[in-house]
Amino acid sequence: MSELKVNKIIVLNAEINTVWDALTKPQWTKRYMLGIEVISDWKVGSPILWKGRLKGDEKIIMKGSIEKIEAGKLLQFTTLDLNANYNDVPSNYVKATYELTPSLGKTILSVTKGDYTHVTNGAERYNVDDGALSLTLNALKLLFEKNV
Repeated sequence: MSELKVNKIIVLNAEINTVWDALTKPQWTKRYMLGIEVISDWKVGSPILWKGRLKGDEKIIMKGSIEKIEAGKLLQFTTLDLNANYNDVPSNYVKATYELTPSLGKTILSVTKGDYTHVTNGAERYNVDDGALSLTLNALKLLFEKNV
């Protein structure tokens, strides 16, 4: 079976360091991820958590671990949605890769997420993540178009 991955590319009206901050700092992620904060010490092997309100209660919504990081260039991590009731086993985590490329004062952000062929409910998770990632990236783009 071929791989099943979400692939998105977006051009953001911001310098690469600003986009990096938007991806890695909770005060930024809250602005385009419906109040969700990203938490990590940004070191390989460290946890990455997304914390926000769900049905009024603040809790960890997703978790994963940092696999690769090059400040301002590359961020790769695993992720598991804790609200979807999937078994918290390594085979249910999905890898996400964010690559940043400077382009004439703007930033090209390429995101790949998957492979969904070997996780529980892979096709369903692919569809959910494809839509959620589109919404998140569009909100990020809108944030920069408003000149932050």
